[in-house]
Amino acid sequence: MMKRKYGAIIMAGAVAVSVLLGCGGGQKAADSNGAQENPGTAQSREIQESSGAAESVELIVFAAASMTETLTRIAQMYREVRPEVEIVFTFDSSGTLKTQIQEGADCDIFISAAQKQMNQLDISADSLVNTEGLDFVLEGSRFNLVENKVVLAVPDGNPADITSYEDLGTDKLGLICLGNEDVPVGAYSIEILDSLGILEQLENGSKITYGSNVKEVTTQVKEASADCGIIYATDAFSAGLMVVDQADEDQCGQVIYPAAVMNLSKHQQEAQSFLDYLTTEECQAVFESVGFSMAR
Repeated sequence: MMKRKYGAIIMAGAVAVSVLLGCGGGQKAADSNGAQENPGTAQSREIQESSGAAESVELIVFAAASMTETLTRIAQMYREVRPEVEIVFTFDSSGTLKTQIQEGADCDIFISAAQKQMNQLDISADSLVNTEGLDFVLEGSRFNLVENKVVLAVPDGNPADITSYEDLGTDKLGLICLGNEDVPVGAYSIEILDSLGILEQLENGSKITYGSNVKEVTTQVKEASADCGIIYATDAFSAGLMVVDQADEDQCGQVIYPAAVMNLSKHQQEAQSFLDYLTTEECQAVFESVGFSMAR
């Protein structure tokens, strides 16, 4: 009788230990692996925990070509936070992306290199910009993500000895590459050349060649197909190009990248979660490492 009672006590103790291990063992392991967690990772973990378990989701992100390297890297980081979310990018000029969205392309998130293209899709924007009354931006989701700089870049060795924007009006320049006027970097370039009073001179002298987006301009400079090109600081950094001058706000204003969820998205919650992730400290570090700054 005593043996049977003693055995029951042992069994009850084993069950209690098993329950305790089931409740606390996993947490203890997680704590030992996650010691000294940095603030950015902690923010990412909060996003993951708040989202809960979810089925696989494909998010389609249309983004300015100048964000190719940074967003590709961030998407790899996001896989660790939300492994069930696959980010599919389309990188191109903001004008091209805006047109594709307008024409019905599937898109969950749009990140433009200028306010103009986002405004053209936003029903709350000034009707002088959104002339067609387009309504694609999810109300409350739009915000300014990052800021870039517009720079004058030259090929290796700088054969034409271009050292400033002012040199563009001299005999040093044989050919400059710009983005098309409907591309944000092209519009900024026109503003800069206008401010210097040399745009007409360069056009009349056939000294301008064009690229359909900033990556094409960057490539032409990299390959020395042109003496120089006006591109973003981030593209110059990614391509390893020498920057000889940088435009100030008086020449082309602020270069702000707005981001928003599209109201036709079937995954608005997941899209908003990804945009929230872009504002975390770890993503900020990625943006700043190539020359972006967080929008002010």
